[in-house]
Amino acid sequence: MNKLKEVLTIPENRLDRKYFLLLILVAFIFSMVVRYIWVSDFSGVEQFKWNNELMINTNDGYYWAEGARDILAGHHQENDLSPILTPAAELTALLAKIIPVSFETLILWLPGILGSLLVLPIMLIARLLRQDLLGFFAAMLGAIAWSYYNRTMIGYYDTDMLIIVLPTLTVWAVMYALKRDSSIAMLLAPTFAIASMYWHAGTTNVIIGTFLITFFYMIIFERKNLYYYKFLAVFVLVLTTLPIWIKPLLIVALISLFLLAKERLTDKIVMGITIVSFIIYIIFGGFEWIVGILHNAYLTRGLVAAELDMTSLKFFGVVNTVREAGHIPFETFANRISGSVFGFWLSTFGYILLLVRYRIMLLTLPMVALGFFALQGGLRFTVFAVPFMALGGMSLIFIMAKYIGLFFNEKSKKYAQYAVIILFAGMIIYPNIKHVQLYKVPTVFMKDEVKVLAKLGEMASREDYVVSWWDYGYPIRYYADVKTLVDGGKHAGISNFPVAFELTSNQVAAANMARLDVEFTEKSFKEPCGASIECMLKAYKAKNPNDFLNALNDKNLQRPAKTRDIYFFLPNRMMNIYPTVNMFSNIDLLSGKQGARPFFFMSQNFKDENNKIILSNAVSLDKKTAEVTIGKQKVKLNYYVHTYYDKNGVYKADIQKVQTNQPGVSAIFMEAHGQFLIVDERVMNSLYFRLFVLEQYDKDLFEKVISSPYAKVYKLKI
Repeated sequence: MNKLKEVLTIPENRLDRKYFLLLILVAFIFSMVVRYIWVSDFSGVEQFKWNNELMINTNDGYYWAEGARDILAGHHQENDLSPILTPAAELTALLAKIIPVSFETLILWLPGILGSLLVLPIMLIARLLRQDLLGFFAAMLGAIAWSYYNRTMIGYYDTDMLIIVLPTLTVWAVMYALKRDSSIAMLLAPTFAIASMYWHAGTTNVIIGTFLITFFYMIIFERKNLYYYKFLAVFVLVLTTLPIWIKPLLIVALISLFLLAKERLTDKIVMGITIVSFIIYIIFGGFEWIVGILHNAYLTRGLVAAELDMTSLKFFGVVNTVREAGHIPFETFANRISGSVFGFWLSTFGYILLLVRYRIMLLTLPMVALGFFALQGGLRFTVFAVPFMALGGMSLIFIMAKYIGLFFNEKSKKYAQYAVIILFAGMIIYPNIKHVQLYKVPTVFMKDEVKVLAKLGEMASREDYVVSWWDYGYPIRYYADVKTLVDGGKHAGISNFPVAFELTSNQVAAANMARLDVEFTEKSFKEPCGASIECMLKAYKAKNPNDFLNALNDKNLQRPAKTRDIYFFLPNRMMNIYPTVNMFSNIDLLSGKQGARPFFFMSQNFKDENNKIILSNAVSLDKKTAEVTIGKQKVKLNYYVHTYYDKNGVYKADIQKVQTNQPGVSAIFMEAHGQFLIVDERVMNSLYFRLFVLEQYDKDLFEKVISSPYAKVYKLKI
């Protein structure tokens, strides 16, 4: 083993502190320059700007922005779900008070700045190994690695901006404490661990894994080292469920005891203190993490999820529509960790060699293992492996440079080694830069959509509700300052069903469900009775949910008293996900069986050729025979619709009846949107199509309050 370690040893290159700090700064600037590519690409696109600043590019970001906005305003509405007590919102509000930039500028740049801080722990870990230059190149790779960049790019305002930085700092702090053998050094790891768990509870498993591997590391290599027992006695207190303000007090008290009574602490006393710390852990939350892991595993199972929260009803599970929760191909997995398959294998082999050469690197295994879990658990986990795989890749490159240098004389040896390092480092860094250049992710909303929401916010009260799909919940709340029924955090099947029903059913049933959904949602805050659909069934004493849903077609249905206004926000972008929205309501609530899918086809790349309109290779419209060809099947055309804006800017929908003797489809040409639709009767009669596409609405039920090509808003009258 010693011989192998000697073979794998890289000449030490520990720099003077000022040069080391300079390299950290250079790596940080490099990370920010690469992230600026997105800003440069879109800075001239006015539709991506609001208040003279680029908007953010992640839906969830508007959740934290809403919380920060309300903290700064000093108020929010009861039960509006504003995250005013979350770390991300609190930190943003604090920085907004300190930094003299607009709020929009702050939330745009904050993820890039905080995400780029990953260069710090990567370089600090390398410095512990006395490999500063290796750390520098690893930091440049890790900070812009494919998956890490995607989740910390400028504009990706989310908790991801620190979700890897803080655990990686924790791992470094544990390594630092164990190598320094200092009571003061003990304070760093618990501090970063508590901060990490407070920032995002999802990192708890990483902290637990780091603790466990430190424990086994001690048992195997350092069981006679009293310092390790002291450190574990301190670190285990982090894992308790005690209030966050009590943990630091206990940790500081224990470290103070170790300092003040250093000469009097015998082996037995230290062992006793360690046992007491473990007992405190067991009493206050011990093994709860096992239950949490099992619970999370359960939640990721199944296709049509039977969500049985206080009910026997079955709903379509949202997990089936989230790409991040699915299995990913190996090439995608490798690319997201290292930028290329070549870079991945280089990094994997190098990481293994790092573990062999520096056994302290074993403490990084929990994060790497979690990153590799992405092959089964979904692509979101790959980011956890990024910093250490970057160190592994650069480690192998430095070993290669060491042996290639043997072929040169002393005068040219160093130049040859640097040439190898720069060449191979460039080979694995470049694919990640190329990805950044090609990753043209747009802002969440366009400027004209935000204009609609801002106008809506002027006419609606903060207690009013806006009905729309959950993807748009957070931006709606942020820009219009209203309440929503579903959003990026509240979108289980049981919550999505009523909203999907409201968007895809006929106008009468949709209007009735919207009023019931809002009033019973508010009622559930004061008199808990489950989700709104459960409250409805209980209130109407409905034994069969399907009979209850059929009753909603009655315009004279007895409804609860109106307590607030309800608006429907119907954006054109919802057209792309209409079939998905329909899946949530097109289900038998007793059996969980999906109903027959309505026909929906959309094309924005069509050609008008003589008597035919070619919509795709498999779909075409014959203008002469009024038939639609779908694959090998020919279907009669019932209606042909042409929507457009006239010279006065008034929306028009010319509807031409072709034939109604037999079931068929309708063709809709939306001129202003440059899109062609082929839909069946069920889609044609849905609320979304009637109100957004055709603007044919029941004036007893709805009032059109805002109309634009990007989005339309209707006010519910009942």
